[in-house]
Amino acid sequence: MPPLNAADRLQRLLSLVPWVVAHDGPPIEEVCSRFGCTEAELLADLELLFVCGVHPYTPDALIDVELSGGRVWIRYADYFARPLRLTATEGLALVAAGRTLLATPGADPDGPLARALAKVAATLGIEAGGALEVELAAARPSVLAVLRDAAGARRQVELSYYSYGRDEHTRRVVDPYRVFSAAGYWYLDAYCHTAREPRHFRVDRVEDATLLDATFEPGADDDGDLSVYEPRPDDPRVVLELVPAARWVAEQYPVEEVAELDGGQLRVRLVASERAWLERLLLRLGPEARVVEGDGATASEAACRLLARYGG
Repeated sequence: MPPLNAADRLQRLLSLVPWVVAHDGPPIEEVCSRFGCTEAELLADLELLFVCGVHPYTPDALIDVELSGGRVWIRYADYFARPLRLTATEGLALVAAGRTLLATPGADPDGPLARALAKVAATLGIEAGGALEVELAAARPSVLAVLRDAAGARRQVELSYYSYGRDEHTRRVVDPYRVFSAAGYWYLDAYCHTAREPRHFRVDRVEDATLLDATFEPGADDDGDLSVYEPRPDDPRVVLELVPAARWVAEQYPVEEVAELDGGQLRVRLVASERAWLERLLLRLGPEARVVEGDGATASEAACRLLARYGG
């Protein structure tokens, strides 16, 4: 497992402290198992707590950690005992994820999960008329139903699909493994017979899906990674310098390297699997980004084509 970045490590610490306090000396092995860390990582986290506390940061206001007999105690952390408050963004993500579970066949629409989500949604002000108004990106219900049925029955499907990266429409036969949600969209995890490799397809970009008689046997790829995007080693890379207003690129897209520059600027290295995708990104950024490595002519060529179209 790759090491956590600072934000993820902080999130683990904020969750770990109230849990340990509430359980009054849980075994270290249990803490590691619950929070997915090694004993060395846990001890490193606990060392940070010794210098944490509240104003005026005197010894009696700092967190105290005790390790004894394979157990751990955290004291002077009563202010951590309160449940964490969700931000509006976190609450919306929770409701969206819960609605995804409720949309699966066999889910209880009036069960405990539905009632809890209704309370969270009402608090966020996103409930109207007794029905939650949180949906994933528009996907044709008929297409979604075909893909789910095909995955359950191990039957092949022929897709009419719009590829955003290449800006083209294609027809292809796939072995559908599963339908899942991520980042507010429905995805199909499948083996593509055109590409001859596993692929993820955005369901809202599937124009139609035809259930075929041919079946397939589950293979090694059937339990593949459900990450939305997995770059290939031979995909082109591009390095951009971003002004402060464009720092969102490092948060919205998977970047391989990030370096802080003077004045709040960033230098990022990202994968540009498809030229059309990179063109759209650079046109969107405009003067807020500069290509320092990679195909620097991409943006200017795309801009010229766009201007020529408007000029025509």
